[in-house]
Amino acid sequence: MSRLAGGAGVLLVLALAMAFASLNGGQRVTLRLGFATFYGVPLTLVAFSGVLVGMVIMLVAGIRSDLKVRRILRERLAEESREESLRFVDRAQQELFMAEQEDAEAT
Repeated sequence: MSRLAGGAGVLLVLALAMAFASLNGGQRVTLRLGFATFYGVPLTLVAFSGVLVGMVIMLVAGIRSDLKVRRILRERLAEESREESLRFVDRAQQELFMAEQEDAEAT
């Protein structure tokens, strides 16, 4: 069911993008970037470029965040491993396993 909903969502977004492009295909705008000005740029190019740039920025931010979380988890795992290797072994509980050891030695 969720795969069907996901596919329907993708098709809906694609249909909306196509409708936007067809309805605004003749619109031209002036694009001022601060260091340059472009005249007569199609509105659809500006809109889709903005979406694409936003997606790239989110990808870079997501990768940075993911690497930070992985580093934290790796450090935590190493710290837990060090703590377990230094933890005291309770030798008083060895009699629980003596019967198994004797059975293994007998065979």
